[in-house]
Amino acid sequence: MAGTSFIVDQQNSQTNDSNEANSTNQFALVSLTTLFFMWGFITCLNDILIPHLKAIFDLSYTQSMLVQFCFFGAYFLVSLPAGRLVKKVGYQKGIVFGLVIAAIGCLMFYPSAEYHSYNLFLSALFVLASGITVLQVSANPYVTLLGPAASASSRLTMTQAFNSLGTTVAPYLGALFILNEAASSMTTAASADSVKMPYLFLTAILLLLAAIFSYLKLPKVDSAVVFEDEKVTGSAWQYRHLVLGALGIFVYVGAEVSIGSFLVNFLGETDIAGLAETEAAKYLTYYWGGAMGGRFIGAAVMQKLDAGKVLGFNALLAVLLIALAILSSGALAMWALLLVGLCNSIMFPTIFSLALNGLGKHTSQGAGILCLAIVGGAILPLLQGVLADNLGIQLAFVLPLLCYIYIAFYGVSGSKSTHKTQ
Repeated sequence: MAGTSFIVDQQNSQTNDSNEANSTNQFALVSLTTLFFMWGFITCLNDILIPHLKAIFDLSYTQSMLVQFCFFGAYFLVSLPAGRLVKKVGYQKGIVFGLVIAAIGCLMFYPSAEYHSYNLFLSALFVLASGITVLQVSANPYVTLLGPAASASSRLTMTQAFNSLGTTVAPYLGALFILNEAASSMTTAASADSVKMPYLFLTAILLLLAAIFSYLKLPKVDSAVVFEDEKVTGSAWQYRHLVLGALGIFVYVGAEVSIGSFLVNFLGETDIAGLAETEAAKYLTYYWGGAMGGRFIGAAVMQKLDAGKVLGFNALLAVLLIALAILSSGALAMWALLLVGLCNSIMFPTIFSLALNGLGKHTSQGAGILCLAIVGGAILPLLQGVLADNLGIQLAFVLPLLCYIYIAFYGVSGSKSTHKTQ
């Protein structure tokens, strides 16, 4: 009886430890959702800044697009160093570093407006994006490791849904506090000043979050931590499914940004909807809002279904919708393209988590590589612009169509975790 009692006590102890671990992981995930919301919000404010700065500094469209190039340029330049930083200090300290750097970038908007300098604005955006890059490299893989590998895509999709909530809310608040203020200003200098208070407020929020995350007791993930004097052989580049996943992130972000960038012009075509820019812009809510709603649905679906198969299904559906948008006209073409946003919903977090599956000590390096691939958002829209100039805007959507074909391949086959490439 004593032996039986000992076994029962041991089982109860293990159950209590498991419940405590689950509770700790859930608390960590809830805390991380605030980060996903914040960087989605800040990133989407660029859509407000581009026309705002274009008007203030009398820029060409090419010059105004430097706003996006600074953001994606930061991903390209900072991702790999960020991966090394996180590998050295851990995920929690990496999050704190990212928040502080992003706060410094927001604070730089004040002197940029004060000195009325577009170059300073671009510098501020680069620093801000660098902080967000460190956050991405820290938080995305951390979410995938906070629980069973089988539900990693579901967890990351759920937290990414709050990122989409940020992108949905930001345009409305940005228009309210930046564009409305600028519209009531009589001088360009006063218009530039309209960014001061919103970005000072964001600075305070980011610093507050940094303070909170520095004191939180978040669980440590030993499988991805490299201890002092520990030798780690090999590289994340040796994992085939990671390399293919990086290409998947490249084409996905490129396709998503390309469609969003051309939607207003597409809806303005006489044989599509013939909408004025102000009216067409309102329909962007359906595109980005679809991504948000789809992530909440996708998080639940991937608790039951294989993440790779869900990714493949969504990508093939996106291919069919874009083909319909290219080959048809009127309301059918318009809504077909807008519905691609719903298909996009689970793609980024699912590709990200599948690519990191099984990397172990190379997880932080792998996350840096994946964030590096976000530069696709700077390159592919330019290529689609070349196609639009030569083939017309409707036929130019063949580029994102090809991107989604590759994503379907990755979901069905390329994401299968292999040990290492030879």
